[in-house]
Amino acid sequence: MLIAILIGALLGYLIGGPIGLLIGGGLGYWLIQRLKKGLIGKLAGAQAQFLESTFAVMGCMCKADGQVTEDELEASRQLWDRLRLTEAQRAKAREDFTRGKRDDFDLEAELAKVRGVVGSQRAMLQVFLQVQLAAIAADGQLHPAEHDMLLRVARGLGCSEAEIAQIEAMLRGGAGAEGGPEGPSLEDAYRVLGVEEDASDADIKKAYRRLMSQNHPDKLAGKGLPESMREMAKERTSEISNAYERIKKAREATA
Repeated sequence: MLIAILIGALLGYLIGGPIGLLIGGGLGYWLIQRLKKGLIGKLAGAQAQFLESTFAVMGCMCKADGQVTEDELEASRQLWDRLRLTEAQRAKAREDFTRGKRDDFDLEAELAKVRGVVGSQRAMLQVFLQVQLAAIAADGQLHPAEHDMLLRVARGLGCSEAEIAQIEAMLRGGAGAEGGPEGPSLEDAYRVLGVEEDASDADIKKAYRRLMSQNHPDKLAGKGLPESMREMAKERTSEISNAYERIKKAREATA
């Protein structure tokens, strides 16, 4: 910001002398404030759209097997708690969830909105899918119709089936979720990092560092991830770290 003010002041001085210096500096400051306001407004809009689409698609996903179970409804309510939604935000979430359950819900159009928000941020797409998968698996099983819907959503977002396998590995407790004190299975740990079991140590470390960088909460927040989802982003980095440690220990034990 200081550089913009100085440039404006310098140009103003060259054009209009001392008075021009003041006017140019003031214009530089005004321009920066306008740009900041525009960027903040755009980010807030992206975050609101991400949440809106999250719950709308969740409603559609939960209805994929023909009915929305009480377990799935409870999972959505627990997610609202985790996101610390206000009463107004909860009301909007219920509205979006109900919209997603309707027969005339346009899933492809909603997914297009998500793509518009996240752009090339693959980590944000995976957070979105992770939320959806957690909701439909709340009753303890993933029905074929639900899995087909998940693949449809993933493809609509431009994700590969390998990315789906990565998220499923995390949800199996493969990344140290509650109820899994032993941490991830070795097979799931490799899936979480997206590497083959015969990958070199260097390639595994490279994949780990890349995922940790892509999923950093601050980086995702700056790209449109709602602040309320920061904890979920932190959990994801923890899952990635747990998977990496699981692989390291297994390789050390067989070295």
